[in-house]
Amino acid sequence: MKEVLLAQLSPVPGDPAVNAATVAATIGQHSGVGLAVFPDAFLGGYDLGRAEQTAVALDGPEIAVVRGAAKGANTAVIIGFSELRQDSISSSLLAVDGDGAIVGVHRRTMLWGEEADVFEEGDSLTIVNLMGRRVGLMLCCEVEFPEISRSLAIAGADLLVTASANAAAHYDDHDLASRARALDNRLPHIYVNRVGSESGAQFAGGTRVVDDQGRIVAGAVGLEEEIFVIEVPDRSVRDGSTDYVRNLPGVMNVAVLS
Repeated sequence: MKEVLLAQLSPVPGDPAVNAATVAATIGQHSGVGLAVFPDAFLGGYDLGRAEQTAVALDGPEIAVVRGAAKGANTAVIIGFSELRQDSISSSLLAVDGDGAIVGVHRRTMLWGEEADVFEEGDSLTIVNLMGRRVGLMLCCEVEFPEISRSLAIAGADLLVTASANAAAHYDDHDLASRARALDNRLPHIYVNRVGSESGAQFAGGTRVVDDQGRIVAGAVGLEEEIFVIEVPDRSVRDGSTDYVRNLPGVMNVAVLS
């Protein structure tokens, strides 16, 4: 994988078919890009009140459209959606390889506020192999927890990807977290957030690519829809005293002194 497409877009609320068509059109216009990343909850939009109505199944027609577009362009796709399961709904992140095959579904392990009343919490983290990279997946507020990205790094991820639906009121949180998670683990980080408004929330944008030293190497400007393609940064720090992953254990003993 050499190039990644970052799609800072606003979905049509409540219309998974239209949003799936947008994904297909976007990929088709940039055929040959190694990976395309779309925001959290992009297929149906972010409205907890109708999440059940906008949730889609893995074998549904909307996912089939995304898979077909990925195969047609030979482009891997990561996209957030409300997943309709047998007995519940999950806030999920779909990973499709360039041949159209589903290689993984990450179900969010950290739910924010009223999301816990709607979605079933996931119970594991996810690394997928996409176009030659081991990609550690995160959804929205998961980026705020250092333990999640550290666990992915220790398990062998060489690239972090976060799909987000972060509101403007919390822009600063993700501005810092997107850079910190890259620096914490010396891993490049692709962060894609949506824009527009829905259900009373204004979404914050801030889509960017962060290198493994926590520096923003490319990013969207403002709160408008923007699509850009950039070469995926590789790890520049692999050995020595600054390798944060290999030189720190996953869990450290803590002495509590009174």
